[in-house]
Amino acid sequence: MSARRLDTTALIYLALAGIVALGGVAVAVRGGNLFSTANLVDMLTRTSLTGFLAIGMTLVILCRSLDLSVGYTAALSSLVAATTMDGDPDRIVLGAAAALLIAGLIGAANGAIVAFLGVNPFIATLGVGLIIKGYLDTEYQGPAGLVPTAFQQFGYTRIAFVPVSTIVMLVLAAAGIWFLRSTRTGHHMYAVGGDSDIARMSGVRTERVLMCAHILCGVLAGVAGLLLAARFGTGSAESYTNLYELDAIAAVVLGGTLLLGGRGGVAGTVAGVAILAVLDTVFNVMQVNPFAKDVLRGAIIIAAVAVYARRQLSRTARRPRFADAGTAAETGRS
Repeated sequence: MSARRLDTTALIYLALAGIVALGGVAVAVRGGNLFSTANLVDMLTRTSLTGFLAIGMTLVILCRSLDLSVGYTAALSSLVAATTMDGDPDRIVLGAAAALLIAGLIGAANGAIVAFLGVNPFIATLGVGLIIKGYLDTEYQGPAGLVPTAFQQFGYTRIAFVPVSTIVMLVLAAAGIWFLRSTRTGHHMYAVGGDSDIARMSGVRTERVLMCAHILCGVLAGVAGLLLAARFGTGSAESYTNLYELDAIAAVVLGGTLLLGGRGGVAGTVAGVAILAVLDTVFNVMQVNPFAKDVLRGAIIIAAVAVYARRQLSRTARRPRFADAGTAAETGRS
C-alpha cells in the first residue's frame, strides 16, 4: 500500500467525519437527532447491499475494467436462492450455494468476454446485464420462491444497533483489503490496472487476473442477491430497477479508486459507501425532495472526483524528475 493511497484514504475518512458532523448539525437544526438508534440502524442497513456490490466493483475497476451487470446478477441470484430454498430450512445451504455459483458463472462470462475476446468492459457487461434482464422479464412476472424464516434473519437481525448484514459486509471488506495487500493476485490487479502491457511483459497473466476480478465481483453480487432475498422473503425479479450498479460505482469513485485503474482500494470504498448511506439518511430525515437529493448526491460525487484529480495533478507537478536529471548532468560535466 503506497503512501499516496494512504493519504487519499485518510482524506476520504476525514470527509466522512465532516459529513457526519455537518449532517448531525443540519438534522439537529430541524429538531431531529441523526444519531438516534433508528437513524443509526438505517445508515448501517444502507451500507450492506451497496457495500457488497462496491467491494466487487472495486476489484474490477482496479483492473481498468467495469461491471454494469451486478444489479441484474443480484436480482437473478435472489430468485435462484428463493426458488431453490422454497421455504425449506434444510435447503438454505443449497440455495445460497446455487445463487453464488450462478453469480460466479456470470462473472466468469464477463471476464472471458473482456479478457479473451477483447470487448470493451462497458459494452460487454452491459450486454450481459441486458441478457439477464430479458430472461428475468420473460420468466418472472413478479416475486418467486420463498425464503425460510431462519435465512430472513440475515436481512433483519441486529447486534445492538448494528445489522448482521453490515457485519458480514465489513468482514468481506477486511478480506478484500487483505487480498489486495497480501496476495500475488491482488498485487497483479494493481499492475494490470496501471499498465496491462507492462504487466504482461513482466510475466503477469493479465487474462487470469481480469477473470479473477470479474468472478469475485460476480460472487459478491450474488451475496447482495442473498441479502435481497432475505429482506424480501422471496426472490425479487424487479430489484434491478433500483440501479444498484450506479450506487456501487459512485461509492468506488467516492472512495478514491481511479476509473482508469491501478490506484485505490477497498478501504476507501467502505468510506464511500458510508458517505452515501449518511447522505441518504440525512436527506430522508430532513425530507429533502427526491429530485433535489439526486442533484446533491451527484454534485458531491463530482466535487470529490475533482478534488482527487486536482491532488493527483499537484503531485505530478511537484515531481522533480527533470530537475534532478539536469542537476545530475551538470554534476557529471563538472
